[in-house]
Amino acid sequence: MLDITIAIPVLNEEKNLPGCLDAIGKDFVTKIILIDSGSTDKTKDIANQYGIEVLDFNWDGKFPKKRNWFLRQHTPSTKWVLFLDADEYLTVEFKNELKRILNSTDFNGFWLSYTIYFMGEKLKGGYPLHKLALFKVGAGEYERIDEDQWSKLDMEIHEHPIIEGKIGEIKSKIDHQDFRGAEHYVRKHNEYASWEAARFLKSVNDPTIFTQWTWKQKLKYRLMKSVWLGPAFFFGSFFLLGGIRDGRRGFAFAIFKMSYFTLIYCKIKEMQNQK
Repeated sequence: MLDITIAIPVLNEEKNLPGCLDAIGKDFVTKIILIDSGSTDKTKDIANQYGIEVLDFNWDGKFPKKRNWFLRQHTPSTKWVLFLDADEYLTVEFKNELKRILNSTDFNGFWLSYTIYFMGEKLKGGYPLHKLALFKVGAGEYERIDEDQWSKLDMEIHEHPIIEGKIGEIKSKIDHQDFRGAEHYVRKHNEYASWEAARFLKSVNDPTIFTQWTWKQKLKYRLMKSVWLGPAFFFGSFFLLGGIRDGRRGFAFAIFKMSYFTLIYCKIKEMQNQK
């Protein structure tokens, strides 16, 4: 059993949660905790069936949000913490690599890689998904962003943990699946776009924010003020990174992503005009 707490932030995840918990399995990690934001479906019932502890989180619109709140108010007693979304499923390969690496490592955190499923099938190409979601307890926390209620998003979305010490990489992938469909995807990314636009405008007036970003974040926010970010993302995803191998699904996925970044651009311009 690995000395890890797996923390799963949830809100109405009855469709995804059983598969997520089954993929973790019994006796793999020391503890599994759900951090719930007021689910109204069967999410809590499912947690009870699996014997999983549930923490209720009610955001007051200020710092900290869900993950940092958990790290500060319910600090895990284990050596490691892994933040896992309910639509992320640990693979056998990932678990085996994790066992090998954590037995002897001097890293304080690890970048994780994810497969992406779209329209029910795994994508072969497109932009890869990486997150710094596994790190030693006490080695750091997620970026501090004082939102002033830019949005109703109560969890750190695109923030990354700022970790002290060396950071490694787990090469075996976690399966990222979501069974809530295209409607949920569009609604979720509309909320994300509002958050991204507000953060962009705040970063323009606060250069200290820029110094904390990864190179990918810096590049993205530099390009965000251009209407060409969306088309550039489409070209890179579909052609340069092999989305074309997925045929119509790859084309549709690249279109979805292009629409997302174009929406951010439009929201930035709207917010600037309102000011």
